[in-house]
Parts: sequence; structure tokens; C-alpha cells
Amino acid sequence: MTLPAGPALVTLATCLLLFGCAWYVGMCRGKYGIKAPAISGHPQFDIAYRVQMNTIESTVAFLPALWVAALYYSVTWATSLGAAWVLARVWFALAYARNPASRGPAFALSMGAWGLLLGIGAWGVLSALLEG
Repeated sequence: MTLPAGPALVTLATCLLLFGCAWYVGMCRGKYGIKAPAISGHPQFDIAYRVQMNTIESTVAFLPALWVAALYYSVTWATSLGAAWVLARVWFALAYARNPASRGPAFALSMGAWGLLLGIGAWGVLSALLEG
């Protein structure tokens, strides 16, 4: 079975996003003298850490929805919505780092993309079950 390249590319982009978030936390650790295992200490480090944790938390729900939607509904839709999620999460991270209060629209867009992926994935699975 050959897996679809579009969702695989979105998955790799998600890995790069996670790496970028981790890099930013590490950079802030050095810049502000936050020694591991501390997870707080300077407001900008705290922001970087929350961006990273929020992105990890969202990724845990996003990736299964992406692949279920791709395999049971549409590779094209899954890839498009997945790309929208990644771009919205990049926007979220940048907005949060500049001003945490400005992250709302990016968060809403990423959650909308995730919700649509979840919905079309569920529809695809239910349709496959009913077709038997």
C-alpha cells in the first residue's frame, strides 16, 4: 500500500514546526539564563515554552485526524486542510511570541481546520462502516 504524499508532506511540515518551537525555547533558555529543568523564569521564555507546549498538545489531536481524513475521505481535502492547520499554527506561534493577546484568530483558524479534518474523517469512516 502506498500512502499519499500530500499528508506525508504536511506531517513533515508539522515536524519542522515542532522543531522550530523547540529551537525557540532553547534560544530563550540561553538568552534569559533559564537552566533546565526550570520551565519558568522570564516572561519571553514563558511565552516560548507555552507556544511549544500548546503546539505539541494540538499536534497530538491533529495528526490522527489528518491521516484518517486522508485515508477515509479525500487526500486532497486532508492535504489542503492540513496545510491550513500548519500555516495557522505558524501564525499562532509568531503572534503569541509578539503579543500573546493577538493569538486568537490564528488559534481559531487552526481549530477550524482541525475540526473539519475530524469531521470529514469521521464521515469517511462511518461511510466505510455502513458500506460494509
